[in-house]
Amino acid sequence: MKKSGNDIFNSILTLDSNIEKPVHKTEDILQWVKKLNNTLTVKVNKISLEDCNPWFYDKNEGCIRNPDGAFFKIYGLKQTCGNKIILEQPVIVQNEIGFLGIITCKINGTWHYLMQAKVEPGNPNCVQIAPTLQATKSNFMRKHGGKAPKYLEYFLNVKTENIIVDQIQSEQSSRFFKKRNRNIIIKTNEIIKESDNFKWMTLKQIKDLMKYDNLVNMDTRTVISCIPYIITNPDEDVPYNNKPYLYKNIYAMERKTIVELYNSINNHKMFSETKTNLVKLSELKTWAMKPKELVCKKPFSFKTIFCDVTIEGREVTHWKQPLIASIGKALYGLLCCKDNGIIKFLVKICPEAGCFDSVEIGPTIQNEYNMKIKENSVQELFKQKLIDKQNIIIDCTLSEEGGRFYHDANRNVIIMIDKKEIKKLPSGYVWCDYGTINILTQINNCLNIQLRNLISLLEV
Repeated sequence: MKKSGNDIFNSILTLDSNIEKPVHKTEDILQWVKKLNNTLTVKVNKISLEDCNPWFYDKNEGCIRNPDGAFFKIYGLKQTCGNKIILEQPVIVQNEIGFLGIITCKINGTWHYLMQAKVEPGNPNCVQIAPTLQATKSNFMRKHGGKAPKYLEYFLNVKTENIIVDQIQSEQSSRFFKKRNRNIIIKTNEIIKESDNFKWMTLKQIKDLMKYDNLVNMDTRTVISCIPYIITNPDEDVPYNNKPYLYKNIYAMERKTIVELYNSINNHKMFSETKTNLVKLSELKTWAMKPKELVCKKPFSFKTIFCDVTIEGREVTHWKQPLIASIGKALYGLLCCKDNGIIKFLVKICPEAGCFDSVEIGPTIQNEYNMKIKENSVQELFKQKLIDKQNIIIDCTLSEEGGRFYHDANRNVIIMIDKKEIKKLPSGYVWCDYGTINILTQINNCLNIQLRNLISLLEV
């Protein structure tokens, strides 16, 4: 378990738990997850593509898919600049938009979220805390032949006055091609009865559980990051329990910051000569199919594997599918500072091969294992702070989406610095207050998944 450890930072960015009246103690939630892990049957065995029926390699289309074309396909991707190939890799193409949804309700005067204990085939620790509803369109349209997911009707029939968040947000653009999901939080006056795999939790409890490695899943984190503190009435609409946190940090927004961010984004979109195209997997010259995996011939951050999956308690309990397996652990990091009493975060413009509109705003550090990067002064400073273990506020390992990625767990770090330690920002970096970040989460495809995940860890 990793705890945050900077008193100055926490005095400004922390939840007041004195008025919390949770339905369950956090210790009981941890025991509940432990019990499920000890009793649920979960088996994931690596197999060959030939044994991964009904998935197959379609030579004509040049992708790995299933016969009806549902769920997703795996194509090749090539990125070029001029006549030079700068990247080639497999990529997941999943054009449909799924639901990542949480139901919230006030219980005993305290806002609670209905959270699910869910197992995905790629989860490193089996059971994780997931949103109320986590389903691709293929799943909730029942193309797998199983039952519809629980509580789907609440999201399909929600009235607009009960919507707290409803945003289309991106996912990992280094592995997905233009992939997006619908992040949605809705409120209800109905205290829904808990079933075996669902429990009501407060926002503070969810934040506390994020301090445990690989316990709160990526889908929960991205939905939580979108809570619109800056545009809602804290006494009526937002499902937390105190006066506005961060005070002037939440409501501080500088036009200069917005202008700087969009200037960098728009410059990239206008002047970048990089082109990205989907191609047949067979056209990837640096990749080869081995007996049980599709791998790169040189160091790369992931490979594609094929799995036979059995998971008890899901809509479908046995199936086969490809998964993207990371090689090594990525590092995602944020530097922050106090600037005239306002906490600011150092973000940067992050173009990625699979990005829906070529570029999004990302964290200070976004380093995938085995991917070569040219270090600048900001990255060198961050690296030195990690080595010296200096002013580290948050340092935890969090897994990525287990439905498509196998045992993909990455290090997430937030470090406080003196702003004067960076004399001149490299191109593409901007100091950004929390209020600006929060309002940008209300815009589709603006902040990337890595930055949203880091922001979700803040106790606001």
